[in-house]
Amino acid sequence: MKEQKKQTIQSANNAEMPEIGKISPEIFTEVIFPRLGAKSKDIIVGPQHGVDVGIVTIGDKAVSFTTDPVFIVPQYGWERAAWFAIHIIISDSVTSGLKPKYLSIDLNLPMDMTKEQLLIVWDTIHKECEKLGITVITGHTARYENCNYPMVGGATIVGVGEMDEYVTPRLAKAGDKIIISKGPAIEASGIFATMFPALLEKKFGKDFSKKAQDIFYKMSIVEDAMTAIKVGVRENGITAMHDATECGIWGGLYEIAQAAGLGVRIEKEKIVVEDCVPEICDYFGIDPYASISEGTMIASCRAHKAEAVVKALAKKSIKSSVVGELIDAKKGMVLVEGGKEKELKHPIVDPFWRAFYDAMAKG
Repeated sequence: MKEQKKQTIQSANNAEMPEIGKISPEIFTEVIFPRLGAKSKDIIVGPQHGVDVGIVTIGDKAVSFTTDPVFIVPQYGWERAAWFAIHIIISDSVTSGLKPKYLSIDLNLPMDMTKEQLLIVWDTIHKECEKLGITVITGHTARYENCNYPMVGGATIVGVGEMDEYVTPRLAKAGDKIIISKGPAIEASGIFATMFPALLEKKFGKDFSKKAQDIFYKMSIVEDAMTAIKVGVRENGITAMHDATECGIWGGLYEIAQAAGLGVRIEKEKIVVEDCVPEICDYFGIDPYASISEGTMIASCRAHKAEAVVKALAKKSIKSSVVGELIDAKKGMVLVEGGKEKELKHPIVDPFWRAFYDAMAKG
């Protein structure tokens, strides 16, 4: 046993850490997954790479938990920054299919944050939670040396529902259709448009720059997910949902299929694309389909309800489409582009971060 543990640690030491962003599936499998504390019979959905929530049974209820950084970017403007920070966390929670109910939040604030700035941030978080029926139940708030934007703490959302209401990739099966909302690079484009409006205006014109900035408030799947599950869940609709964050649509598709223990076949040309996204991604030199896309929902759905989900989203003015289906794992991960099949690979490293920090360095 000691020798096995030694080999596991050595294997983890030899694995390559990604340059920036989330750890790879390999690092998760070797370092995190074997060390999860005490075992519990109450776990329904435990830690998995590419799964946004954990779910346990408490009494006769299904209870979901999701944890994320509190990501505050002052350059967005305090109100927008706070809106985005809370929606990042809630967007993960709603992928469980359970209604988000409670928030626990830790704020480790930089020393230069003022009372007025904190008031704007906290008031925005309060209003978004109030709107969605989420109650703040506990937390920690302080200012410390060496705490810097954008990572200024962490938070956990707790969702509660009936045992037949939650969804998870384990419920998906071959033949389920894949639905994608909004398309690629929503977050990448929204952030670039917000941070560098003058650059976009110079390149594409004032109207383009203004329209591109509207993408910012699409960086949430809360409405997408809550709309989708109203159509139905499990045998009557949605079986799993995922937020295409790091590594974008390609990463998200790979992760949801892997978590389901299945393969996937996707037709690239069927994926919807928001206005301005191709131009922004081309300008900053990133692949939109591999780039961070908070606000893009990837969902698996029983085939007979897929079009009903697309129609329900359309009524909320949310673009979406059926882009493919889950297939037997033996058939692999397949991407159809220009009528030709090739392997769908996980990007591993999201191109957005390097492009973003390079743009920031250049002013």
